[in-house]
Amino acid sequence: MSEPVELTQHDAIAEVALNRPEAFNAFNYDMVSQLANRLTTLARDDRVRAVIITGRGKAFCAGGDLKWALTHSNGPAAAFHTLAAQFHLAIVEIRRMKKPVVAAINGVAAGGGFSLALACDFRVMDASAVLNQAYTSAGLCIDGGGTFTLPRLVGYARALEIAAFDKPISAPRALEWGLVTTVVADGQALAEAVVLAQDLAGRSLNSFAWTKRLITDSFHTPFETQIEMERAALEACADHPDGREGLRAFSEKRKPRFGSE
Repeated sequence: MSEPVELTQHDAIAEVALNRPEAFNAFNYDMVSQLANRLTTLARDDRVRAVIITGRGKAFCAGGDLKWALTHSNGPAAAFHTLAAQFHLAIVEIRRMKKPVVAAINGVAAGGGFSLALACDFRVMDASAVLNQAYTSAGLCIDGGGTFTLPRLVGYARALEIAAFDKPISAPRALEWGLVTTVVADGQALAEAVVLAQDLAGRSLNSFAWTKRLITDSFHTPFETQIEMERAALEACADHPDGREGLRAFSEKRKPRFGSE
């Protein structure tokens, strides 16, 4: 019996694939629980330097499995309570992970799939794929950190527009609005995500982790506090093996070999 979330590793790149293609990779409890567990394990695995999240079949992720929620023994509210608890563990792991996470959006990303994609650090999207907030059209509200990530990507007014009207967002529009990093030919999202992940894996993970944290904190940190945090981070980076290697490589006019110490 196939697992709801497949994990494969290629050298330093880990691929996490949602694997309920018959349900367009819609989330049920088993899937989100395994997703959270996979991501927690990868966050601690020093062999992994970049993570890709994608979907099997025709969809990235269609969001929560509404049929599963409607047939839950304690009702849909209880179903969403337990589902969101596990889903949010997965989202938090992505947001605090010190290694880059790339979404390979190979098809529709709706509801929870939309929020999952936005939580990733980078997003590669097939040309015919579609983003769909979807929650409000079902009388629900956005979860999975979507109300945090969406306005940070597109601004307040655009985020409220997306939430209120729930119009499908094409790949070209997603690129124009800054929702995705790049758009590729159909069927190439995963391959391009691998190329991007390999590039990132060759860079300093320590530098990436500090930069990701500083940019995230900047939205709620006073300016004077932020620049003090920058100074502390710069000092920590300079004293880290990656920083020492980067400085040596610069002075010796060669490409740095990060992670070699």
